[in-house]
Amino acid sequence: MNYYVMTLFPDMISQGVGTSITGRAMEKGIISLHTVNIRDFAGNRYGKVDDYPYGGGAGMVMQAEPVYGAYEAVSAMAGKRPRLVYLTPQGRVFNQKMAQEMAQESDLAFLCGHYEGIDERVLEAIVTDFVSIGDYVLTGGELPAMVMIDAIARMVPGVLSNEQSGVSESFSDGLLEYPQYSRPENWRGRQVPSVLLSGHHGNVEKWRREQSILRTAKYRPDLLKNAELTEKEKNWLRMQTQ
Repeated sequence: MNYYVMTLFPDMISQGVGTSITGRAMEKGIISLHTVNIRDFAGNRYGKVDDYPYGGGAGMVMQAEPVYGAYEAVSAMAGKRPRLVYLTPQGRVFNQKMAQEMAQESDLAFLCGHYEGIDERVLEAIVTDFVSIGDYVLTGGELPAMVMIDAIARMVPGVLSNEQSGVSESFSDGLLEYPQYSRPENWRGRQVPSVLLSGHHGNVEKWRREQSILRTAKYRPDLLKNAELTEKEKNWLRMQTQ
């Protein structure tokens, strides 16, 4: 999968994505990352890409032409006009389902805004997806882009060393992930649950499923309305939370 990021801070993207799991996936050639500096298309020797907003108001607005030029450069690299995600608090809130869907793309581009935003005309011309990572405002789109790249990359075959970990994480089935434990068996008086030491895979899977349901009910009850629970599980949950 090929990622393209249009940004004013390409080093921030390269350094963030080029580490840990995504960095190893890049080394293996499973994913690739291409950053495009929007300032390269400023059309002036100062690299200035912003101007005052029409109608007045605080702050500056990124101009349309440099952003358009950056997308044309991305299109030339990709050999097509790829799907383009604009990171904005006005977009749909990113979730695991979106990550799984976007992981099916061969090429995916991101547009990182700054200042008070980007000229609406270029957004209308090139953006396919308006996406937010939450109901809060950040300085720019770089951090949200890296969040999305990380989440999407985990869904790309070969990125994770254990393919099962990609399907058993939080949100993969509408529930939060079950608790995890490692050595030592007893840590400061706290014991690993005995079922995990039993070697009985059926009981372990049943325990993990129950813990996922309980944890979701405790921390994210809003997710339960869309989770696929059996009637037996619903009855069990009611007994546990009475």
